[in-house]
Formats: sequence, structure tokens, C-alpha cells
Amino acid sequence: MKVLLVNGGPHPKGCTNRALEEVEKALKEEGIETLIYDIPNVPLQDCVACGSCAKTGKCVFDDCVNEFASMAKDADGFIFGTPVYYAHPTGKIQSFMDRVFYSAKSAFVHKPAAVISSSRRAGSVTSMDVLNKHLSISEMPIVTSNYWNEVHGHTPSDVEQDREGLDTMCALGKNMAWMLKCIEAGKKAGIEVPQNKKRTTNFIR
Repeated sequence: MKVLLVNGGPHPKGCTNRALEEVEKALKEEGIETLIYDIPNVPLQDCVACGSCAKTGKCVFDDCVNEFASMAKDADGFIFGTPVYYAHPTGKIQSFMDRVFYSAKSAFVHKPAAVISSSRRAGSVTSMDVLNKHLSISEMPIVTSNYWNEVHGHTPSDVEQDREGLDTMCALGKNMAWMLKCIEAGKKAGIEVPQNKKRTTNFIR
């Protein structure tokens, strides 16, 4: 079993990464394979609603989004991390998730996931709420912890002092591993994933 942890912050070794490392540590202790994926610090195109992905199965902008979508097909779970910018996620992780979930939704359906955030002081819950919507609309079981999935600090050394935050990350990793193992046991017992249908309703006639 493998979990991909996505760092949506600008610093590969920043506060968000430190939080992800704590989740990763707990996952590894439970025998889960991991990989931290840093969204590149390059201009990232927003979704332009061209509809090309519906025909080709991948985003028309061939960048890290398509790279990650290919990796996601073989992953069993996901952790998406972001720092807080004006009480919202970073622009790049927002664009990244908008595009990858729209163009490669099948790679995520019914796989457990969670969102974490790092902030100096406030805005964590609103930031997580934005990104959690990508998970809920994709039928992904959302993994929880024993508090909101957040750490606090202006620098990674500050985060080290947030013992409750790091314990929250650890619990999240343990809960993710537990859910993955439960899903695997269910598959072996012959429990199949739901095959849900959806009818689109347009309210303007």
C-alpha cells in the first residue's frame, strides 16, 4: 500500500513539509510506503474549462498535473498539504487540485485522503475546507485525526515546538494506515466498492 503526500507550499523544507514528514513517519511505522511530492515552484496554469481532458483522459497543459495523475493511479491514499495565504490555500495547490481532480478523477475515487495545513496563526480551517471539497465530491473517505489537521509556526523550528500539532499529524498517519488496512481486508472478504450513478440536473430552463 502506498500513500502520496503532496506539498503545496513554496518551500520543499518548510512548515508544510515538516507536518507531512510527521504523517509520513507514522505511515512508515505501520508498514505503508510513502512519497512526498513537491508541486514545482513554476507558473502553474489554472483550469481553462476547455473540456479536452474528457476526450483525451489528461489535461491539455502537459505539466506536473499529468505527471501526478499518472502516479495517483497506483496510489492507495493521499495527503494534501498547504500553507495558509490570506485564510486560503496557496494558489498553486488550488490550481493543481482543480486540474488533476477534473482531468483524472478516476484515479482518486474511493481512495482515502486528508488535507493538512500550516499557518503562523489563523486561517487553517478555512484553507482545509476549500481543499476538502475536492475529496468529498470524488467519493473519497476523508481521514480524520484527534484535532483539526493543522500545525502552527512561522518556521519549521517553530513547528517543532507545536507538540500538539505534531501529535495530530502522527494520529492522522496512524488513522490513514488503519483505514487502508481495513479497505484491504474488505477487498479480501469480497466487499466491492459502490458503483454509483449520477444524473445531472440543470436548474435554468
